[in-house]
Formats: sequence, C-alpha cells, structure tokens
Amino acid sequence: MPLVNYMETLSISSLVKEKIDIVDFLGQYLKLTPAGKNFRAVCPFHKEKTPSFMISPDKQIWHCFGCGNGGDVIKFLMLYENLEFFDALKVLAEKAGVNLDVHGGRDFKTYDVLYKVLESAKEFYRNNLYGSEEVKKYLIDRGLKGETAKEFELGVAPDEYDALTRHLLNKKFSIADMEKAGLIFKTERGTYWDRFRGRLMFPLYNHVGKVVGFTGRILPGRDDRNTGKYVNSPETPIFQKSKILYGFHKTKNAIREEKSAVLVEGQMDFLMMWQDGVKNAIATSGTALTPEHLKTLKKIADELILSFDADDAGQVAAERGIDLASSLDLSVKVLIIDDPKMKDPADVVKQRPGHIAELLKTAKPAMEYYFYKYLYTKSLPAQASGETDFQKIKKNLRIVLAKIKALPSSIEKNHWIKELSEISKTSESVLMEEMENIKEVQDLDAPKEDPLQEPEKEFSRRDLICQRLIGLAMNDEKIKDKLNSYLEYLPDLYKKLYENAGLPAQAGKNLDGSLDKVSELISLRFSFENAGFKENNLEEEFGKLIYELKLDNLKERQQKAREAANIFEAEGKDGEWAEKMREFDNISKEIHNMKADK
Repeated sequence: MPLVNYMETLSISSLVKEKIDIVDFLGQYLKLTPAGKNFRAVCPFHKEKTPSFMISPDKQIWHCFGCGNGGDVIKFLMLYENLEFFDALKVLAEKAGVNLDVHGGRDFKTYDVLYKVLESAKEFYRNNLYGSEEVKKYLIDRGLKGETAKEFELGVAPDEYDALTRHLLNKKFSIADMEKAGLIFKTERGTYWDRFRGRLMFPLYNHVGKVVGFTGRILPGRDDRNTGKYVNSPETPIFQKSKILYGFHKTKNAIREEKSAVLVEGQMDFLMMWQDGVKNAIATSGTALTPEHLKTLKKIADELILSFDADDAGQVAAERGIDLASSLDLSVKVLIIDDPKMKDPADVVKQRPGHIAELLKTAKPAMEYYFYKYLYTKSLPAQASGETDFQKIKKNLRIVLAKIKALPSSIEKNHWIKELSEISKTSESVLMEEMENIKEVQDLDAPKEDPLQEPEKEFSRRDLICQRLIGLAMNDEKIKDKLNSYLEYLPDLYKKLYENAGLPAQAGKNLDGSLDKVSELISLRFSFENAGFKENNLEEEFGKLIYELKLDNLKERQQKAREAANIFEAEGKDGEWAEKMREFDNISKEIHNMKADK
C-alpha cells in the first residue's frame, strides 16, 4: 500500500477507535467482569472455563492469555465476525458516526463504493421481482412464501444483456466500479454485459448483513443446457465465497444460543428451513464447505448438523464435510431424510411442514452415519443379504477405521472401536492393530493448526521474572522505589519499561511500538494473574522475584565464565584460564551462599 494511502487508513482507523470505547463495544459480545483497573471475560476464540481474556480501558486493547490472540477493537471485530480489515472498519465507522465520505481515505472509498453499487443492484433486482408474475408463481410452486422472499430480498435479473448496466449508469456509478463489483463483464467485442440475465437472484451478505455478491438461478424455461443452472459473483475485494455462509447474518444469534448449526447445500434449502422455523441454519454459497466456514462456526457452536442432497454428489460433499469438521473437533451429526421421494430439506418442508424439526432431533452422529453407509449394506453379510465378498468387507472396514483414526479424541476412538467390534464381529485388538497400519490421509483443505490462534512470543524465564516485577512496580509505588536498587539485574528493555512503570499516559510517548506492546501485555497479565485475590502479599513476592532474578543473573555469569575458561584452555592460555576459573569459583560460592541464606 502506498505510504499516503497507508497514512489515510491509519488516520481513519485512529478516529474510529477514539470514538468507540473498547469496553462498551466488547461488552455487547462478552460478559465482562472487573479485574482491578481492567476487565476479564471468557475468550470467544477458544474453549475455556476459566476466563483468560483481558481488556484494558486505558490502552483500549485486549489480550487472551489462553490462546495468545490480542489487539484493538478492529482486530476483535475481524476475528469475531470473520471480516476483512476494511469491512470491520466500515462497520465500526458507522457505529461511531464517522462520515466516511469526508474522513475515508482513497483505499477505503474504493471499497465503500463496491458496497454502494451492490446495494443499488440488489434494489434493482428486488423491484423486478414484484413485477414478475412468472417468478412469483415459480416461488409458490417451490413452496416459498412471499414474506420469506421479502425477508431475504430475493430479486429477478431481467433477460436483457445490459438492463442492470443502464440502471447503474443512471445512478452515476462507473463501468469500472460495476466490473470490480462483479456485476458486469467485458465481452471479446469490447462491450459490457450484465453477468446475471434471466435469473432468480439471491443476495449474498457478509456476516454483518452487507450485500457482497449474488447467486443467480436460471429462471424456468430458460435453461438451454449451455448455461449453468447457478451463476455466482466472482471473487472481489469484498467477496470471498470461501468465507461467506448464506443466511449467517440472520441466524448467528440462534446458532450461538443453541450451540448448534444446521448446514444445507443451497439457498432454497436454507430459505425453506428458515420458513419452517429452523432459525439456526446456514448454507454454503456456490462452494464446498471450507475451513474458513468452519472457523466461523466453531467460535459460536459446538455441534454441526449436515443435511445434504441424497444424490451421489451430495453424499460425497457430506462425507468431506464430516471429515473436515471432525478434524477441528466439532461434534458432527447427519440429518437423514427418511422418505426416498424427498431428496433435500426443501422437499421435506414443502411436502411435510414441521417434519424437518423431528428429523433434526434424530440426526445421527457422524460415525453412525459411516457405519450405516459402509457396514449396513451388502458389503457386510452378517447384516444384510448374505453376500460374502471378503475383499469388499475388508475395504469398507478399513474406510471406517480410517475415519475413527482421524478423530482427535482418544475417548471417541475407543468408543467407536468398541461399537465397530460388535458390528463386525471382530475383536477390538485386531481392529486396533489394523487401524494402526492405516496411513492417515491429510485433507489438503484442512488447517494444520488452529487458525484462530496466534501464539504469543515465548519469553525466557528471566523475561517472565522481569515482567512480573515491572507489573508489581506499575501497581505499587513502594515496590517501584525498591526495584530502583536492583536495576543492574534488569536487561535494558526492562530498565526502559521501569522508567515508565505507573505512567500509562506517557508510555506511548516514551516507548517505541514494540516496547509499548510489552508494557501493555505486562499490565494485562498482572490483572489476569491477580484477579480474584482480595489480598496479595506483594512485598513478599517481590523478595522472591529479586532472589530468582539475582540467582538467574549469577548462573548466566557462571556459564559465561566456564565457556571462556574452556576456550582459553583449548588455546593453551594458562593465565587467562586460571583467571576465569577463579571467577567461576567465586560465582559458585556466591550462588551457594545465596541458597544457604534463603
């Protein structure tokens, strides 16, 4: 990013953060409790029982001592809602009442115009729906009610090559902005055509309810088999389909309350389930389930229920979704449609309103689904028709064993091995041996580590001692005065921090960025470690820390003396060697005396 654009962005973000108090804002998402001059909460980015998420009103920052995540109010919103930087900044600017037309930098305005052109396109499509009796009849035939279509702002793209283009030009949007938003494309002849023509339009929203793209389904009677049934917006600066879950902006609160999400394949499945009272559903938008989708769901749900089409493609997608979700330690169930005449949730809702809720109650755990799919078939003669194809039996057992092996929980593995032993009439020991011989298959799409976790830097023992001492000094003037006598034992970094201890208003002026971050971390860590204690014998702790710091310092000097002596010995410098050995002995005696006096 050019320097001028970076400075503009920095200016707008600083203005937004000045107007939004981090404690008030995070309090809308988390239950906060006082911890000295700071606040603490249960971290929303990893599972924990004891709160380790700290918020500093003075610094307007947060840090979790459990998963290592931390930052300002913008970073929190990015992680919590899975938003890009500019998206989060836009949301916060609107909450803060900051006029982006006045204060927004050039980069921000470039992003903002994409939202405006997409919003205008949505209104154009939506207005066309009201005048199309053909599409209204199609929706009624599918079982969709008018209020549902209105709630999710469905629309119609006219069957004309430039209807939207002309409309947006009249709204003073440029061709460049329309193309960048993915609404039009340039033909080989150099003319511009609407991307969506003759289609039922589903607006796609980001997780805070802003339109970022569209899915268009071909209208009845216009499918000439040369055109895709569904067309999706291309990737744009504000639309990455691997991150968008259809309907999530409406259902995230219900998902958070129920700790469970129901995932379906398409927009129509979602809309019908919503209409039938299932308010914790979501759908993927023109893409397979991705780690980014699961990362979003894992923050607020413990369980994922999959309901995919009964055809081969749907079953392949279901199996891939199970494996990916299980690798992230999400509990996974599968909704089984019990009538072969109904192939998807939309059919169930249309033909038997209210029945989908009953099916959700009987959703099978993922491993039971695998047992049903691979074992309760002709491939296992004891359970079915009597076919004795041993090779197929072995193959299917190995498939199930591979699924069990991939489970992150040893308890779950043990449970399903027992179940498999009973079903297959094979001893647990044999199954365990066979499972160990199966090579684990890594899903290339699966994250190799928790994508939410940004581990904090690993500090040395001396770092931790010094940080605790600075923390004590920040919170107690007597200890700050005492620490002045032991500055020789502190590394230079902590000497600088000591000079600013207890002076938060000056920290930003006297410390560079990296030191200021350490200072912030020390302040939050002190609140975290001291929360819940009514009395702390800080002076006694100070004495113990000074003892450990001096001891650590002596051991370091002792080690350096020994290393120098070894070098002099190898070089045949007897005089220098003897001098270093005397230094080594003196330090050793000092260490011995310190320990004896303790």
